Amino acid sequence: MSVHGSKKVIYVALAGNALIAGSKFTAASLTGSSAMLSEGIHSVVDTGNQLLLLFGISRAARRPDERHPFGYGMELYFWTFVVAILIFAVGAGVSVYEGVSKLSSPHPVNNMMVSYVVLGLSFLFEGYAFSVALREFKAQHTGGKLLDAIRNSKDPTVFTVLFEDGAALLGLIVATLGIGASDILQIPELDGVASILIGLILGATAALLAYECKGLLIGEGAAREVIESIRNIVQEQPGVSKVNELLTMHLGPREVLLNLSLDFVDGISSNEVEASISNMEAHIKSCHSEVTRVFIEAQSWQGHQKDQNTRHVAQDKKDENDG
Repeated sequence: MSVHGSKKVIYVALAGNALIAGSKFTAASLTGSSAMLSEGIHSVVDTGNQLLLLFGISRAARRPDERHPFGYGMELYFWTFVVAILIFAVGAGVSVYEGVSKLSSPHPVNNMMVSYVVLGLSFLFEGYAFSVALREFKAQHTGGKLLDAIRNSKDPTVFTVLFEDGAALLGLIVATLGIGASDILQIPELDGVASILIGLILGATAALLAYECKGLLIGEGAAREVIESIRNIVQEQPGVSKVNELLTMHLGPREVLLNLSLDFVDGISSNEVEASISNMEAHIKSCHSEVTRVFIEAQSWQGHQKDQNTRHVAQDKKDENDG
């Protein structure tokens, strides 16, 4: 997905959350609903999160320098992880606290019509933002299941908005049911229960988002089909005898570092090896524009295996000492 597509999704979600946050707080003050107050807090947190994602995109776009020779692309993953923390600490924490307070000191919800109007408008805004995010995501991940696409995605900005807006829609449903039930059944505690459920939804959303970001933060490899394509390109290159090792790591959503250890045909000249490497790198980058950095090591298969065995022995000894 392009940076333009990612920003479009964020801007739509930002506008929607900013518009409805104030109306939710106004409705909460007029009705005394804990669930509505939790929804207002939810919208404020989401608004802040979208600003953080935009900040992360701008920081990740900085050019490499001496201290960060591979660039700042992974900074986007860090700010997405911060978003997950904020959703959990602020959104979920405050919502659960408000719900518990309502249960300990229940009071009826007033001005029900105000709540229903605000919830209805919120459904429209959140539903539109969710549809835009889903459409942009599917445009770049055709075929397969949505959850698998999210799991394999290397751009956290869009699936973060998907998670947030999905949680927002679920929260609105819970708030509507809780407020409506508390009014119809004259049980004000149900409003507090709805607030607690909204907090649990936000907590689960934060946990899922943090889990998805964890793999990207600690260094996640390229997609399997990309790796297989690169392997085929290398193996078809004249002069290459064997692929000893092929390692990839995402430095950002559209930046992949590729390390190759190759065994070249015996007797090949140094000039032929250099030409083969140059052709190989050009072919890989032409087929996969996300591969921005390529490092190729010429090493015999036997030498590579010896190096791997030495590394494994050293790791086993370290594990024994640590144990």
